[in-house]
Amino acid sequence: MKLLIDILGWTGSGLVILAYALTLLEQKKWQGYGMYLNLLGGVLIAVNCYYYSAIPPFASNSLWAIIAIVSIYKTKKTKRNPLNGKNDMELCSTPKVLDLNHKNDELKEA
Repeated sequence: MKLLIDILGWTGSGLVILAYALTLLEQKKWQGYGMYLNLLGGVLIAVNCYYYSAIPPFASNSLWAIIAIVSIYKTKKTKRNPLNGKNDMELCSTPKVLDLNHKNDELKEA
């Protein structure tokens, strides 16, 4: 059992380091993977720390995983609703046109 826990801890550490390396690449296609790597790495390290009763690193890695969950949730929420909560009816209600005869060049409803 001890060997398995050690392998999990080392794997988690490797995943967190890999996630950090991916953020340094500054390419959008890899940053999504980094959040999942941080989540899995944080959980694996936390399991290792819990087994060895190392409470401070257990707490910090648990928080690391929670931060990754929040990041994943926010990313999914943004992708699902890119219009910041506006539904199709609000976006397409009444078209606006530029009134060329008006002095302030304000948009008015058509």
